[in-house]
Amino acid sequence: MTPMTTEGETTTPMAPAGHARRTAKRAIVGRLSWGLADQAASSVSNFAVGIYVARSLGLTAFGVFSLAWVTYGVVLSVSRGLATDPLVVRFSAVSEASWRGAVARSSGTALGVGAAIGAACLVVGLVLGGRVGPAFACLGVMLPGLLLQDAWRYAFFAAGNGRKAFVNDLVWGVALLPAMVVAAHVGSVAAFVLAWGASAAVAAVYGCFQSGIRPHMSGARQWLREHRDLGYRYLVENVGVSGASQLRAYGLGAIVGVSAVGVVRGAELLLGPFMAVLMGLSLVTVAEAARVLRQAPHRLGMFCLLLGGAQAVAALLWGAALLLMPDRLGEFVLGDVWSSSSKLIVPITLGVAGAGLGTGAAAGLRALAAARRSLRSQLFASACYVSGGLGGAAAAGTVGSAWGVATATACGSAVWWLQLRSALRERHQNPIPEVRTS
Repeated sequence: MTPMTTEGETTTPMAPAGHARRTAKRAIVGRLSWGLADQAASSVSNFAVGIYVARSLGLTAFGVFSLAWVTYGVVLSVSRGLATDPLVVRFSAVSEASWRGAVARSSGTALGVGAAIGAACLVVGLVLGGRVGPAFACLGVMLPGLLLQDAWRYAFFAAGNGRKAFVNDLVWGVALLPAMVVAAHVGSVAAFVLAWGASAAVAAVYGCFQSGIRPHMSGARQWLREHRDLGYRYLVENVGVSGASQLRAYGLGAIVGVSAVGVVRGAELLLGPFMAVLMGLSLVTVAEAARVLRQAPHRLGMFCLLLGGAQAVAALLWGAALLLMPDRLGEFVLGDVWSSSSKLIVPITLGVAGAGLGTGAAAGLRALAAARRSLRSQLFASACYVSGGLGGAAAAGTVGSAWGVATATACGSAVWWLQLRSALRERHQNPIPEVRTS
C-alpha cells in the first residue's frame, strides 16, 4: 500500500522515497542505454552486411540475399514467439535461480527451433537449386547458431544485464569482419550467407560462457507446455509480422521482379538503425515495461507513449537527413542500388515512423500479457501491410508498394494504441497481476 500522510505529519520521510524514485529512474535509463548500445551494435552489423553484399554482388544477387534475409526473419519470429518472448514477459526482474532455469529451457527451445526449421530449409534449398537454392541451403545450416545468439540477447535483457548483450553483439561484429572478406573473395550469395551465420555461431558459443548456462534442448517440451498460453499466441503474432514481410517480398518479386526486392531492401538499409531497433525492440522495452507494471502500474501508459513517440520522431529526423544526402555519397554507400532506392526514402521513412509509434503500444500489451489483444492487433496490421504492399505494387510498381506499406503501417499503429487503451482500462477495473517466477 502507498503510505498516507496527514496535515500535521512531517514530510521528511519523503526524502528517502524521492531518492528511491531517482535511483529507480537512473536504473531504467542505464538499462535502456545498454539496450540502445546493443541495438547500435546490431544495426551496424546488419547495415555493414547489407552494404557489403549490395556493393559486391549487384542488384539481382542482392535481391536473392534479401529473400534469404527475410526468410531468416520469419524463422527468428518463430523462435522468439515460442522461446524468448515468454521469457522476457515472465522472467524479468526475478530471482537468479528462476532466471537461470528458465534461460536453460528457453535457449534450448530456440536451438531446437533452429535445428528443425534449418533442416527443412536445407532440403528446400537443395531441391530448388539455381540462384536461390544454395542461399537457402546455407541458411538452413546456419539457423541454429543464429537463433541461439538471439536467445542470449533476450536472456541478458530479461536479467537487466544489457551490457552482456552488447558485448555478445560486439563479438559477432568482430567475427563478421574477416568472414565478409573471405565471402567477397568467393563472390557468391551462398558464401555471404555462410559468413554471416558462422560469425553469429561464434557469438552464440561465447554466450554460453558469458551466462554459464548450457541450453537444454531436452527442456523444450516442458517450456512449450508451461508457456503455451503466451507462446502460441506470440508465435502467430510474430509470424504475422515477418510472414507479412516475406509475402510482400515474394509478391513484389513476382509482380515487379527480383531486382525490386533489392531496391526495397536498399532503401530499408538507409533506415537501418531504426529498422534494427524495431525488429529487436522487445529485447529492452518489454522487459522495462514489465518492470514499470510491477513497480508503478499507473505509469505504464505514459512510458509506452514516450517510447513510441521518441522512436517516431527519431525516424523522421533520420529520414530528413537522408533526403539531404548528396547522390555521390549515396552511390558510395549502395553502389548501383542507390539510384532506385533513393526514390523510396520518403514513404519508407513514414512507414518506419508509424511502426515506431506502434511499438510503444505493443510493448505495453506484451507487459500486460494481453496476448489476445496483441494478437488481434498484429493480425490486423499484418493484413494491412500485405494488402498495401502488394496492392501498391500492382498499381504503381516499387514506389507504389512503398507508399502502400506506409499507409498500412499508420492504420496498424492506430489499432495497437486502441487495444492498449482498452487493456489499461480493463486492468484498472479488474487489477489481476500476471506474474510468474518459476
